[in-house]
Amino acid sequence: MSHSPKIAIAAIESKFQVLKKTEFRGESTLTVEGDKIAEICRFCREQLGFNYLLDLSGVDHFGEDPRFEVVYELYQMEQGEWLRLKVGVSEDHLEVPSVSGIWETANWHEREAFDMYGIRFSHHPDLRRILMWEGYPFFPLRKDFPIGGKPSEMPDVAFSEAAPLEGGPFVTVPSTATTKDREPRSRSQI
Repeated sequence: MSHSPKIAIAAIESKFQVLKKTEFRGESTLTVEGDKIAEICRFCREQLGFNYLLDLSGVDHFGEDPRFEVVYELYQMEQGEWLRLKVGVSEDHLEVPSVSGIWETANWHEREAFDMYGIRFSHHPDLRRILMWEGYPFFPLRKDFPIGGKPSEMPDVAFSEAAPLEGGPFVTVPSTATTKDREPRSRSQI
């Protein structure tokens, strides 16, 4: 089942509390209650046809309350319609329900938001760091994280020998030969 964004928004507003509604350059954004986001997303997918979660990301509004925000970019493939949902997340309660049971793609997006901002997603099947190592005590995309980083005890596995840039399997050898003759697969046949 598919609907235009205006019909979809009206349907959401009739069933759930919308805290804020924004229209900008033809894009609709609804700010909704964080504890209802999974229920709203399921409604958007099953009843309104938003069958694709394009992105889920964290935002740090350092100095504001709520400080954090989770943004959900929904897409309806049949009609090519977009809908953005947002939830505020306070520093006191850094948790929102997971939507990975609705869209599998949310799994890694939620893990990244957890890893970079410290936002937890309740009922996530495997909420662990995805970019930083387990035990890393900081959240690098928070605005109070210093640009130069923070000192930490990085595990030895993170360091290895530097890979040589010259002569590798995907690096061509400078010469006057044609491009075809300089391609790495051509070199391996010599």
